[in-house]
Parts: sequence; structure tokens; C-alpha cells
Amino acid sequence: MDLFVILVLCLSCLLLLSLWRQSTGRRTLPPGPTPLPIIGNILQIDVKDISKTLTNLSKVYGPVFTLYLGLEPTVVLHGYEAVKEALIDHGEEFSGRGSFPVAEKANKGYGVIFSNGKRWKEIRRFSLMTLRNFGMGKRSVEDRVQEEARSLVEELRKTKASPCDPTFILGCAPCNVICSIIFQNRFDYKDEDFLNLLEKFNENAMNLSSPWMQICNTFPAIIDYLPGTHNKILKNMESTRSYVLKKVKEHQESLDVNNPRDFIDCFLIKMKQEKHSQQSEFIIENLVNTVNDLFGAGTETTSTTLRYALLLLLKHPEVAAKVRKEIDHVIGRDRSPCMQDRSHMPYTDAVIHEVQRYIDLIPTNLPHAVTRDIKFRNYLIPKVSLFLARHLGALEDPKFVIRLQVSSKVNTR
Repeated sequence: MDLFVILVLCLSCLLLLSLWRQSTGRRTLPPGPTPLPIIGNILQIDVKDISKTLTNLSKVYGPVFTLYLGLEPTVVLHGYEAVKEALIDHGEEFSGRGSFPVAEKANKGYGVIFSNGKRWKEIRRFSLMTLRNFGMGKRSVEDRVQEEARSLVEELRKTKASPCDPTFILGCAPCNVICSIIFQNRFDYKDEDFLNLLEKFNENAMNLSSPWMQICNTFPAIIDYLPGTHNKILKNMESTRSYVLKKVKEHQESLDVNNPRDFIDCFLIKMKQEKHSQQSEFIIENLVNTVNDLFGAGTETTSTTLRYALLLLLKHPEVAAKVRKEIDHVIGRDRSPCMQDRSHMPYTDAVIHEVQRYIDLIPTNLPHAVTRDIKFRNYLIPKVSLFLARHLGALEDPKFVIRLQVSSKVNTR
């Protein structure tokens, strides 16, 4: 009986604390649906289609509203105007990365995607500079993309025009481009290490978007105690980390500071340059996690875009025919396309952008956070314990979609 009384008291205190925190926070935050104690608005969210839920809520509460995911308030920005005002007009204040507990457990705040503050700025700046100027006069990223495109075409030709599922092949191509930039060399599509790496990235991409992951990120305390797909994600992340670390050690043994071969070499050279700085962010932990981030950000997103583009072109053969005509006119069939062709191919460029708009690749994006207390549209958004999720409802905003369709004369719907 004593144990039962203690449990009841603890639960009552937890409920009161939850009610107090919610009532205190809601005084200055944007409006939103009334949350329940502890679980917040979880029951009002369709975890299988969060995008649709956010769109419906924006019609009731406006483009800026508040949801409670568990005990924590989440301010949602919906539509072009709200997103632009926050991320462009107040870019510095909204530049923080929000909480993503499962990823944080694996990378512990290192890397570029889930880091914050000084670390994020330095690693992001270095990564962008290295990717833009990669090789110091060696082969450019464009050369590697062209090479991989030729390999992709050859793999497709092997099907001899018979029905096939191109998902695997379309996943290999972007992953191999990243491999060539990070590890210097591309892999054969049947290489065991390459296939194992690709399998883990694909598996994690699928599991990270599952309803169970939404629950884990809302109630992170359960991560250490309950079974589920989050454990598979963490295991896969550790496996890829081990593989990258092995590659880093190989690079350290053969490093030539005067002749960097790839991204890892450039990072190792930067580590040597800053080895006497105790505050340097260029350490092994950041290198391994940044490499993982580059794979995670570039592989699944690109392969999914390619897959949907193929599907939409099959669905709209009249659009495919016009793209083919423009390609034959500008590029022909005797050379590979290059970035200089883009300005001469407005129709193809418009189709690519329309595909990206139509598929709404990452509807809720990654969570953002404000870096300090800020007054936004007459609401006070506090730095402490607030996580910002942005929803790119701008992709379906009639005002801007119409402009895109008129200018491009393409509508894959």
C-alpha cells in the first residue's frame, strides 16, 4: 500500500508540474490546440502523415502556432511568409538546431547536422569550402557526377529494357559520388563494403521516419529502456562510424599534406594545423560524424528525388518528350551534360524544380531552435526548452505555386 501511495503522489506531482509548465509557457507562445498533461498534443497528430496534420492545424490557428510534443512546446511555421520571416529576416536567432534525441545519443552533438553554436559554424564553413574547392585543382565534383552518371546508364542498359525496379541502382549512384569525394574512390555496385554501407543508410532513413521514432524523440527517456527500431538505428550508426573510423586511420597512415586526395585528407590537414589549439573543433569525433552526416544528407535525399522524377516523367510522357527534345538540342548524344548547360535548358531546369516542389521531400524538415529569447509576430519565443520545427507548406502555397507554374509552363500534377 505504501508503494501504491508513493506512485500516486509521484504521478500527481508529475501531472501538476506538466499543467504548470504548459499554462506558464502558453501565455506568451503562439496559439494552438489545448495539450493534455504529459503527452501534450500527441493524440491530435497523425504520425503517419504529420504534414497533413500541420496543414490542417494552420487553417485553424494561422501560419504560426504551438504544439506540445510531450512536455516541450514546439512552434510550427507554416507557409512561405512565416518561414522567410523567421529563417531569412531573423536568420541568426533561428539558426539553432532543435532536439533530436535518437541522433544525439549516437553523435553526441558532433558533426554538422546536429551540432550548434561555434562548432556548427566552423564545421559547416569548412565543409562547404572543401566541397566547393575540393581537390585544389584536381578533379571537380562535376567530373565525379559525370563519371557516376555514365556508370548508372551502363547499369540500366544491362536490364535490356526489361521491367525492373530501379530503386537500388538509383541509390548506388549518389552514394558513390559521396564516396568518391570522401574516400577518394568510387565502389563497384557489387562491392560488399559498399552494399553494406548503402543498406545501413537506407534502413536508417526508413526507420527515422517511422511513427515509433516520433514517440522516441518525444519521450527520450524510453530510448535506454525499451526495445524497438531505435536500437537498430543506433547499431547501424555505430557500424558506419566504425567503417569511417577505419578509413580515417588508413588516411592518417598515407597522408600527404601537400597533396590532399579527398575530404578526409583535407580535414586531417586542418587538424594538424590546429593541433595546438585546445578550443579547436577539428578533432576525430567531428570528422567521423561529419562524414556520416554528408552520407545521410546526400544519399537518400538524392536517390528519392531521382526515383520520383522518373516516376513523374513516366506519368507525364508529354513532359518527358519536351525534356528529351531540349536535351538533344543543347547537349546531343555525344557528350555528358555539365553545369554550363543549365542556363541554356530552362524547360529541363523548371521540370527538376517542379519535381522537388511536388514531392515535398522532407515535409517537417529537421527541428530548429531559437538561439535567444525573441519576439516574433507579437509572441515571445524563449530560448530555454523551446524547439522549433519548420514545415515547408510554402511548396503548396497557391500564390507561389502558380507563379512557378506560369514561369516554367510545367505542371506535373
